[in-house]
Amino acid sequence: MSDQRRDAFKTVLQLSCQLLWVVGLVVGLSGVYLLMKYTQNSLYFSNAYIILPAVFALASAAFLLASGCLGSWLSLRDSTCLQGLFVYLLVVVFCLEGTASALAYFHSTKLDSEITSLRGVFQNYTGGSQDPNSRTVDATQEELQCCGIHDYSDWLKTSWFNRTGGLFVPHSCCNSTFPSCNGTVDQPWQLYTKGCQVKMEKVLQFVLNFIIWGSPVVFLVEVIVFLTVAQLMRGQPHIQYQVLDKN
Repeated sequence: MSDQRRDAFKTVLQLSCQLLWVVGLVVGLSGVYLLMKYTQNSLYFSNAYIILPAVFALASAAFLLASGCLGSWLSLRDSTCLQGLFVYLLVVVFCLEGTASALAYFHSTKLDSEITSLRGVFQNYTGGSQDPNSRTVDATQEELQCCGIHDYSDWLKTSWFNRTGGLFVPHSCCNSTFPSCNGTVDQPWQLYTKGCQVKMEKVLQFVLNFIIWGSPVVFLVEVIVFLTVAQLMRGQPHIQYQVLDKN
């Protein structure tokens, strides 16, 4: 292989490794975001299995970043041993990312059953600042700009609504565009119209889709890297040893 062609392959390898870094950051941030959402809303989930895609995504991101660093080093020097280690890391990355994508797809198809505890948390709402259920509900409604499970009428069936005289929903239901809103059901246009279950499912589906689509992107990048490394290994000069006859 000519030096010019070899330099071209090294440049492709360098650019591909930088792309591995970008993909690793995106996959890692998706995993971190999913873990954050689970931590903030853990009371709503029936089990903790939904964090498994995040765990595998973070592991995949760590190996992607390590592979990118090793590949960048390979683009500057020739080493058969490091090339073998680089290929091994890419195989591990593909296995981890494929597992993360499969788990993310599995959980994305059953989000409605993953957050079955949502109704129970809303039913146990007390409005107290020391109650973890109440703080979680208020934080969710303010962040997602939602009210109730499906809409504000879900609050009419709660014990808290009856204890407060049957006139008000939590103040966190108030639409921020109406500063004078006090949560009265006589003025429903001042409340958020959509329920929290649909909005929460959309947020979770959004982050799970990042993890799902991370697998084919990683696969395409790895194909480019594999082909580049294979060309470099084929064109690597081999040391030939000659046996000298002794007279």
